[in-house]
Amino acid sequence: MKCMSVVDDVIDSINEQIDVASDLHPGIKFLICIVLTAIGYYLVKYAVVRPWGRVVMSTDTAWDDKLHRPVANRAYFFLFVGSAQLSILWVSDQASFNDGLSPYFSAIYILTATSIASVSIKHIIPMVMDRFTEKSSVTVSGSNPLITFTLRFVVWFGGMYLALTEIGVELFGVLASLAVFSLIIGLAVQQTLGNIINSFLLAIDRPFEIGDRIEVEGTWGSVVGTGILSTKVLDRDERLVVIPNNTLVQSTIINHARGGGDGVARRISIVVDVGVDYRESTEHVKLTMIKIARDCEYIMDEPKPQVLLTELGDFAKVFRLFAWVNDYSDEQLARDWLLRTIDSRFSEESINIPYPTSVELTESVYTQVSTRKQAAATKKMEQEEQKHLEEREEAKEKLDDLNEQLKDVNMDKKKRAELEEEARRLETVINMFDSA
Repeated sequence: MKCMSVVDDVIDSINEQIDVASDLHPGIKFLICIVLTAIGYYLVKYAVVRPWGRVVMSTDTAWDDKLHRPVANRAYFFLFVGSAQLSILWVSDQASFNDGLSPYFSAIYILTATSIASVSIKHIIPMVMDRFTEKSSVTVSGSNPLITFTLRFVVWFGGMYLALTEIGVELFGVLASLAVFSLIIGLAVQQTLGNIINSFLLAIDRPFEIGDRIEVEGTWGSVVGTGILSTKVLDRDERLVVIPNNTLVQSTIINHARGGGDGVARRISIVVDVGVDYRESTEHVKLTMIKIARDCEYIMDEPKPQVLLTELGDFAKVFRLFAWVNDYSDEQLARDWLLRTIDSRFSEESINIPYPTSVELTESVYTQVSTRKQAAATKKMEQEEQKHLEEREEAKEKLDDLNEQLKDVNMDKKKRAELEEEARRLETVINMFDSA
């Protein structure tokens, strides 16, 4: 009984304080509300937002770092709106006025929660998509923006519907009344709508991503931005080229950053043609060019560089060097190194690159390479070709053996996947030998 009496006394004291507070001047009430709002802001900032930020920064993932600031800003906004509503309820004594504002505050709360959900989808969905997307040499990495856009659209549509319902507006009625007007506007901006729709098609197909080097109708450069109306490309002269999405969908896009074999997406092949005099030894020239390619730091060891005699021209025998660079951004550096080294090494090896003129040259020009040197080069080149043939036959035998093993229906999935990957690699090697 004594405890109940104490509780009743406390309640009576609180009610007395509330009655006293309610009798205060509206200006004093307003100042008290401002002070309490400021106190609430600093409590949220230093007791919730700052500790949360330290936890977020200590993790290895990047999406939560990007999500922290937008959500914190919306939390502050939520606090201020709530404080405003409570202040109005306390300062104003008009019940009808307060009841009239209540639905609008409810709508603001709904839209704030919708905004938090939307920005969370914006940063979380790409991370989830990247984690579960299978990476390959021809698949553009990065999440599908259409999925993110669709989910955010659904969230905003639902939030707008609930918010408008709170204030007594029927969303579907508004949309129906705007249908005819929308049709007229649609006909007027048909080209713009086409760009918007094609941006979704590009998002589904994903022929490139930001940072890829593409070529479209003579425009060659790196993608620096994708939008709902156009795609921005920075060309080799560092000019920003804006390409409408309609043009991209209707054109052939060459993506130099994708499509590399053996799972190396950015790998690219380099082809260098060099013409030499007819009196030069074919094997000597091929061996020299192969050595040059192997000495280049940009050229990959696998696939191996190849040199083929591709043309018997009017003035020269044309040799074509095939080599592969691990990253297409090193293509020009590798080509420059190869051409400079070919020029100097040919001079050292006394290999002549003829000029397309009708000047008669003396025999002495072509007698600088000894017969012994040409014979040695011929023998070594024959050994290289024999080695390539043996490697090709060995690869074919391994591929046949793998195909026999894959016929086993009782093989577990992990081992089958490993054998299939090895079979694809061997097929690539064999095709490379065949093309050479």
